[in-house]
Amino acid sequence: MITTVSGVAPAPVRKKPSFREQMHQAREDAIVLAVNKLLAEKGFESMTVDEVAAEVGIAKASLYKHFPSKEHLAAAAMVRILQRTQDFLASLPETASAHDKLQAVVRWAMQVHLAGEMPLLPSENSTLRATLMAHKAYLDALTEVSDRLGEWIVQAQSAGRLNPAVPPTVVLYTLFSRACDPVLGFMKATGQYSTEAIVEQVLMTCFDGLNAR
Repeated sequence: MITTVSGVAPAPVRKKPSFREQMHQAREDAIVLAVNKLLAEKGFESMTVDEVAAEVGIAKASLYKHFPSKEHLAAAAMVRILQRTQDFLASLPETASAHDKLQAVVRWAMQVHLAGEMPLLPSENSTLRATLMAHKAYLDALTEVSDRLGEWIVQAQSAGRLNPAVPPTVVLYTLFSRACDPVLGFMKATGQYSTEAIVEQVLMTCFDGLNAR
């Protein structure tokens, strides 16, 4: 092992990706972006592999060199949105309250949805579910996001900002569901509300409920 004068080993030099590796990654990124767009527009059941290949501008056989199935394409899109979620969580001020952080996350998720950037997956599809449950990157990212939100939920309940009678897991699922809430699309389709108004009204309903105050 090579050491410096101080006796500390130098940091390993990261090998620069080859041109071929860079091109491979660029194409994979383009595929995932196309999948994300189509999932947001059409949903998993309606999206086809042929459409993904056409969107990227490659042959279907080339696409399969990156992802072996439609389910793996969806998993890659979910990993990407979870990574975006992780980045957003990390950007929140540490001094903000747990309740404010939760509201910020839900507001951001609804904005992503309304911008047509949120991949939509069916709640019941055994093949897709099996693929997701076997996908390490997806499970790792989902666990990290769920754990972080779970901590904030417990803190907000302890501070009296969220109803402590509701199990934290139920609160978590409720917040997750806002990212694919059909109410957002219904309100947008009426043409009566701005994106900001839609987000704030659904956010208020989610956190404050429907009871008169």
